[in-house]
Amino acid sequence: MAMQNDPSREDIEKIIGGVTDPVTGHSLLDAGRVESCMVENGRIRVTLAVSATAAAGMEKAASLAEKALDTAFAGWRSSVLLTAHRAPAAPTAPAGGGHRPLGGVGAKGTESGPLLPQVGAVIAIASGKGGVGKSTTAVNLAAGLVLEGLSVGLMDADIHGPSLPRMLGVKGKPEVRDGKLLPVEAWGLRAMSIGMLVDETQAMVWRGPMVMGAISQLLGDVSWGALDVLVVDMPPGTGDAQLTLAQKAVLNGAIIVSTPQDIALLDARRGVTMFEKTHVPVLGLVENMSYFCCPNCNHRTELFGHGGARDEAARLGVPFLGEIPLLADIRSSSDAGTPIVVDAPDSEAGRAYRALAAGVAAVIRKLPRRR
Repeated sequence: MAMQNDPSREDIEKIIGGVTDPVTGHSLLDAGRVESCMVENGRIRVTLAVSATAAAGMEKAASLAEKALDTAFAGWRSSVLLTAHRAPAAPTAPAGGGHRPLGGVGAKGTESGPLLPQVGAVIAIASGKGGVGKSTTAVNLAAGLVLEGLSVGLMDADIHGPSLPRMLGVKGKPEVRDGKLLPVEAWGLRAMSIGMLVDETQAMVWRGPMVMGAISQLLGDVSWGALDVLVVDMPPGTGDAQLTLAQKAVLNGAIIVSTPQDIALLDARRGVTMFEKTHVPVLGLVENMSYFCCPNCNHRTELFGHGGARDEAARLGVPFLGEIPLLADIRSSSDAGTPIVVDAPDSEAGRAYRALAAGVAAVIRKLPRRR
């Protein structure tokens, strides 16, 4: 039943409805309903809403549905993701019905129109664990891409620990125009973070649905405008935020940041696996804190080992994008709100980030533009 035209939602639901859950013996659509269906850039992404009790035993059925869709629609790559929603308790439901934690009603067309229609590519900067310098890498990479001549947006998807406002030296809240937030401009970037909307000391005590709603708003309720690339600083791990971005933003690729030691590489491996599961290409690995060079005697010390990310990239069959040294200047520039790639582009750290940005820019220019 191979088809050349874009598959319709009706066609997709028909294929899924013909898949039998090997556990229950029932049609997959008897156990759930199609919550979202995105057909774009050669990919079919289906989110199937099921009960919380049924979700754990339906992974096999979801895999069968992916294979059925790949067979039915030749040339398309499919993913079927399961989601189990629990109705929020009425007394604690936030403004906006639990799906708009940042408030507002959204601009006209936000709910039905395509997300990020003027953005050429969306690249996630991710890590399997915290503390590996992912946000610092994301900020300096984004600023480096500006120096490469690209128009760049930077979105902070770490709802629980937003760091972009401090790293970019941004203060104050963004303006709202025609129902949409205007990104804050800094160092040639257009940036947005929940940290720009709340007090710096406020703890975001939110569960999964609230986090997913906030990320959806940062995508759809922000007037990003025309960009060559939107760089997304992901939270650590492989949870709700990653799933939401994979579903809604139609990621063109992901870059994994890791330190060289084995324990960090184990988590980086999980990050690669997660993106492969959602059919997001892994553009490569970056080894952060690769070595320390003494500012007094220039002696090089490999505090966390060295070359682990390069070896892991070779093992996984993905590109190795470069090494970033562990230097006090990187930390101090981040605390001061100036990316070191801008503040000291000819320093050792600045050159490392410039080289990373040049390589990533070359990859971005070859990516098919989002439609």
